[in-house]
Formats: sequence, C-alpha cells, structure tokens
Amino acid sequence: MASYNKVLLMGNLTKDPELRYTPQGTAVVNLRMAINRKFRTKDQELKEEVCFITAVAWNKQAEVCNQYLHKGSSVFVEGRLQSRSWEDNTGAKRSVIEVRAERVQFMGAPGARPQSAASAPVSEQAADEPSTESAWLAENDDQGQPPEELS
Repeated sequence: MASYNKVLLMGNLTKDPELRYTPQGTAVVNLRMAINRKFRTKDQELKEEVCFITAVAWNKQAEVCNQYLHKGSSVFVEGRLQSRSWEDNTGAKRSVIEVRAERVQFMGAPGARPQSAASAPVSEQAADEPSTESAWLAENDDQGQPPEELS
C-alpha cells in the first residue's frame, strides 16, 4: 500500500521560538504557528478560522530559526506529520501530532527582503538527530515531562 506524508504551511508565529538542546547537544526548536483560512458560508457571509500547529526544526536550522524569527514572523514550512506519545508527571498518557520541519523559509514583512538562510533543506536523518520517535522519547525519559518542556 502506498503512502505519502507531506505538509506545506504558511502562517505566523504565535510566540517566540522555543530553542532547547537534547542531552546529546542537538538543537531543537518549536515554532508555534497560526494558519488562517477565510471562506464564505452558503449565505455568503465571510468567515475566518484559525488552525494552530507546532512545527519542530532540528540542528542548525533550529538555531537559525531561533536567531531570526520572533512572535508574528511570517514563515513557510515544508515537512511531514509526526506523532509522539509520552507519560506526564501525573502518569497520564499524552500524545501530540506535529509537523517535522524539513525546510523553513522566512517570508518577512511585505516589501522586506525575505530571509532565506534557513531555507536550505536538511537531510532526512541527520547524524546526531534521534532516528525514531522512540529514540527521542528514550533520550527524555528521565525528565518525566514532554520534550517541548525541556530547558
């Protein structure tokens, strides 16, 4: 059975990037995005809905995003959906679906020159990046908290 996992998103950051490092020293950043959609109802009433998504970038791309992006920045993210699960401090099972960013392009303000330093694609499996969700969770298992709350 064939399958395909590709996500393209353009939106604005809802907060400053959250850079942290794994115990092995690998940079990882969460980009909290708001993606707006405008549409008309059957009655021709203009409506708007917002979808909030977290994109996760790794390695040098994470550091560059942290350096140049801030709350309100417009970004274009190309990546894939990735799910992960963990047990929180109370013992409750938690899970999340995020976008694993393979490419992040800084869109900039209208009329401004776009920042493209972080637009270079990163390899699917970087040498120092955990190769599976299980490896990521195992690295952070002793913390007892979800990876996005590491400092």
